[in-house]
Amino acid sequence: PLPVADNSSSDPPASDAVNTSPTTTIVESASTADISGTSVPVVPLRRSSRVSKEPPYLSDFVCSNTLQTYPIYQFCSLDRLNPDYKAFINQISTTYEPQFYHQAVPFPEWRETMAQEIKALEDSNTWSLVPLPDGKHCIDCRWMFKLKCKADGSVDRYKARLVAKGYAQQAGIDFSNTFSPVAKLTSVRVLLAVAAAKNWCLQQLDINNPFLNGELFEEVYIDLPQGYKTSTKGLVCKLNKSLYGLLQASRQWFCKFSSTLLQHGFAQSKNDYSLFTHGSGSSLVILLVYVDDIILAGPSSACVTRIQVPLQSLFKLKVLGSLKYFFRLGNC
Repeated sequence: PLPVADNSSSDPPASDAVNTSPTTTIVESASTADISGTSVPVVPLRRSSRVSKEPPYLSDFVCSNTLQTYPIYQFCSLDRLNPDYKAFINQISTTYEPQFYHQAVPFPEWRETMAQEIKALEDSNTWSLVPLPDGKHCIDCRWMFKLKCKADGSVDRYKARLVAKGYAQQAGIDFSNTFSPVAKLTSVRVLLAVAAAKNWCLQQLDINNPFLNGELFEEVYIDLPQGYKTSTKGLVCKLNKSLYGLLQASRQWFCKFSSTLLQHGFAQSKNDYSLFTHGSGSSLVILLVYVDDIILAGPSSACVTRIQVPLQSLFKLKVLGSLKYFFRLGNC
């Protein structure tokens, strides 16, 4: 006969004994379960005993802190600045430069400069108003605002620029190539050295809105700018020319500018594609372009002026006079 289990004992089952054991409870509370469900003891985090020290370079700075006995305003003063620069610093600190459209639209000066920017875009046939075709997407745009100040800190002009949000462009659809060459620093230095040695005339030119001259090969659509009103709803801007913010804007501008120079008898350097030459000998003129900043160098001012005239008829040029400062290099 099989033995019969004796249930008369008052001891609890083995599983209950484990669950109610004080020792087991303490171990479980001081452990964590890993991914397999096994309890793993928690190891206390070791704190570094290294003594922390202040970096030595901070001894050259005075930090503003309310807990300091000597606040920073007792050490920094504008008394030693010349009057013109002091006025410039104070003026810069008091002028207001909006960051968004709703911040700029209450001020008449900003509304006027935005209207001028829209008129310039329309006059250059930058876009055409069309309904958005099926299967096409629009790129958003925004306004950028900048105050241009004079040397004394007073406001020179208000500048507003419409910029496309190029980060929303799709590769292969809205753009293909984006690389655009710019002048090498070595070329700038060599040109300045040669001009100084030969006592050449150096002129600096600036092109207004250069990126708006580039022609687009892709089909790009942008939303209507903020504040731009049309009589027909549901229209978007189909870009005929490049716009600031587009990923290919710089490349398209350089293609337009370089092809125009080549059509007017310039020769492009093979070592620096931003360097162009026209003529030879006593009539040699060298042109170096860095985005929209241009250096013209020649044996005489007559040679330089002879090149400026056709360029002014093709692009909106601003003649800045004799070269003073270019590409972080000063010309004395």
